[in-house]
Amino acid sequence: MNGGRPITDDDLQGYIDDAIDSRRRAEVEAYLADHPQVAERIALDRALRGAMRDALGPIADEPVPAELNLSRLIDRHQRQRRNWRSGPWQVAAALLLMVMGGVGGWGLRSAQEPPRAGIAALAQEATDSYAVYAPDMGRPVEIKAADAPQLIQWASRRLERPVSIPDLSGAGYSFIGGRVVPTPHGPAVLYMFDNGKGTRLTMLSRNMAIDRDTPMKLGNAGRVTSVSWSRDGLGFSLVGPLGEAELHPIADVARAQFNQAI
Repeated sequence: MNGGRPITDDDLQGYIDDAIDSRRRAEVEAYLADHPQVAERIALDRALRGAMRDALGPIADEPVPAELNLSRLIDRHQRQRRNWRSGPWQVAAALLLMVMGGVGGWGLRSAQEPPRAGIAALAQEATDSYAVYAPDMGRPVEIKAADAPQLIQWASRRLERPVSIPDLSGAGYSFIGGRVVPTPHGPAVLYMFDNGKGTRLTMLSRNMAIDRDTPMKLGNAGRVTSVSWSRDGLGFSLVGPLGEAELHPIADVARAQFNQAI
């Protein structure tokens, strides 16, 4: 629970837009961890923002086409107004295009909606968390590796079941810390690992309402790969900027350790 300045709508919007400093972000995350209904709404908003950024980012970087020049648009609009009275067929065609455009836009919205449940949703949440925290050079974790028992206690309390931190040192990745993060499906624990050469992996783990026992499934989002699975109602998703051949064996090591612990 946040004991400092109250969390406002501006703070929540800043969290969605990645427009608040790391200290305030940690306070917002603590608030969301204690308010799962708000956390669900915020997580969906962040996912939608990320989908829009991925879809529209390349377009925003392109130069404005000549046909969209302001003077040309004004001239075109004036010509269309003069031609509007040319007959009912033109009006009908214009209305049809408007309807088709609306349906197409709604279809695009549906295509961009994040998965709502199961192992696919876990993989998406893990990928989103990686995108937010792994690049952060200032405060990528809330609790550092030296205080791992505190993280385990915190996460076990929030997930209402014992959790453990995998040892990936055999693959060259050291545990640097973690945090409890909100998801649309309740609190999750996020572990972060670093190979000392600038490459980071994260693992997200949370309770699973469905897909409670699921074999490993691969996912790709640009340059990022995920390996996700679940056992006895606890889901895991390892994410990093590695190929399948590199990430999968590391996930196998983590799964073997978790299987012994569960």
